Amino acid sequence: MTTSAHRPADSPPVAGSVTDGLVAANERYAAGFEDPGMDARPVLKVAVVACMDARLDLHAALGLELGDCHTIRNAGGVVTDDVIRSLTISQRALGTRAVILIHHTGCGLESLTEDFRHELEREVGQRPQWAVEAFSDVDQDVRQSMQRVRTSPFLLHNDDVRGFVFDVHDGLLREVDPSS
Repeated sequence: MTTSAHRPADSPPVAGSVTDGLVAANERYAAGFEDPGMDARPVLKVAVVACMDARLDLHAALGLELGDCHTIRNAGGVVTDDVIRSLTISQRALGTRAVILIHHTGCGLESLTEDFRHELEREVGQRPQWAVEAFSDVDQDVRQSMQRVRTSPFLLHNDDVRGFVFDVHDGLLREVDPSS
């Protein structure tokens, strides 16, 4: 079993910081890098919005290659104002037409509440401007995210918006009915 695509679970820790290790990995990557000669427009004209959870390897799970899609990730994969900003640029400037939303089982946002913001305010003396966007029903949150995309006045293409829940135990996507 491996903990990543490149490092066995029993490999020794990298000397220095994690960032030092990542920079060293980039140097090895760049040594064999060849410019793929593509532009920023996704070949499949699709944007994927998903959770930042480290267990989701979106390209592998969806059979995607470099250049196929735009990938927008955040905690929970929720559609926030910044996600709408990114989708608007993706559609209007770079030609995407479809939006796929992917939440997942066992998401950390299911165990948080807005109390998280209050705790931060007490700790640092300033209330965050952003909402936690916590949820208790993953399907309902996918529906809410689909609705936010479909009703945004900034998006040109809102007819091909589909939402899914990725099961972190078996790797399968389950489509969420937007009308349930």
